[in-house]
Amino acid sequence: MSIRVGIVGISGFGGGEAMRLVASHPSFDLVYAAGEGSAGSRLIDRFPGLPAKLAGLVIEKWDPATLPKLDVLFASLPTGASADALARVPEEVKIVDIGGDHRYVEGWTYGLADVWPDEIKGKSRVANPGCFPAAVLTALAPLLAGKLVEPGNIVIDAKTGISGAGRGGADSRFGYAESNENLVPYGLLKHTHMPEMATTIERLSGDGASGLVFTPHLVPMTRGVLATIYCRGRATTDQCLDAARRFYDRRSFVRVTDRPPQTKWATGSNLAFVSYAADVERNLVIAMGVVDNLGKGAAGQAVQNANLICGLPETAGLDGAPVWP
Repeated sequence: MSIRVGIVGISGFGGGEAMRLVASHPSFDLVYAAGEGSAGSRLIDRFPGLPAKLAGLVIEKWDPATLPKLDVLFASLPTGASADALARVPEEVKIVDIGGDHRYVEGWTYGLADVWPDEIKGKSRVANPGCFPAAVLTALAPLLAGKLVEPGNIVIDAKTGISGAGRGGADSRFGYAESNENLVPYGLLKHTHMPEMATTIERLSGDGASGLVFTPHLVPMTRGVLATIYCRGRATTDQCLDAARRFYDRRSFVRVTDRPPQTKWATGSNLAFVSYAADVERNLVIAMGVVDNLGKGAAGQAVQNANLICGLPETAGLDGAPVWP
């Protein structure tokens, strides 16, 4: 079965990673690529290592009115840049929005694929979670669903590689000189991922998340997210690990580990690693989540969602092992 696929924002990090996964997917056929600054160039000019079958594909200027016949469209655009345009895409074209415009928007399904896969199957409009929520919510879901922690007292300390900030332009603040040997907190108290994390915590727990605190940091590495999450709860470490193993039983991409996870474990993959440490006497549970911000945090989960909405095996095109070292 050949499924005709298009990617918007293909020159960015998320769009480029989606292209890499689609290029080797057993059922997806990339027939349309779109961008802004890269329009008019061939894919091979932007990505010299492409398979020959994609080398001559020309990047078009993004315009929903000129879409060819597509089955699935991946949109990897900056937050604020996709809502109006995607509203003009024909209904018969299934969309996975990797950007932030449609998370918990009416008419769109929130695509936290490892937690709610059945809600995604057969849908035509799916909003991919952000990279931080992919790590945070995957780690928290078993604890919240099992009432092991208090949803109103959660503090998240998260680190991301520089690619999580997007590709940027020539005046990017995230070049080598600015980022190397540097650790930068940002988005304090009002980060764009806060609303979707709070809403999902409330859905999972059935209670409020008014005490949620989230502080992200940029670290001088290319890719990866590590979230360390501090919660109030009387569960033991073993109870947390057991709850996660039950919750993710037969889920292909979540690995529950006794050891604190490391970002390198997930590099280049759609895997999520979760672990826990608890101190009952201190009423403290620490949850840890690791993903590749371009994999499970963006394009990997987008392909997983596309597999679900197209009725394909969830793992199609995503079986590759992480890159090591």
